[in-house]
Amino acid sequence: MNVPIEILSESGALTLVWPGGERQRLPLASLRRACPCAGCRRARLGGHMNGDVGDLPGDSAHDDLTLNAMVPMGYGVQLVFSDGHDRGIFPWAWLERFAPPAA
Repeated sequence: MNVPIEILSESGALTLVWPGGERQRLPLASLRRACPCAGCRRARLGGHMNGDVGDLPGDSAHDDLTLNAMVPMGYGVQLVFSDGHDRGIFPWAWLERFAPPAA
């Protein structure tokens, strides 16, 4: 399992620096939409989140979405978003494969 050597929250994105120096920039709004927690997965499967940032549970204005906290744990990181959502634990392997949709 690859684990990032550096984790940064900067300018509306989570930046991961992987062993070998590769930098991966993941927009926070894309991560929030793709949250792997059970509640968000259920909402996506039920068609309640169609991919628009405004459809996210909680705050409707996500252009200024930030991270209130990042809590690394063995297999991933818990992200606490400024809209109050804190249930998603993002596994390192999932983050490494995650490709945000093109804008």
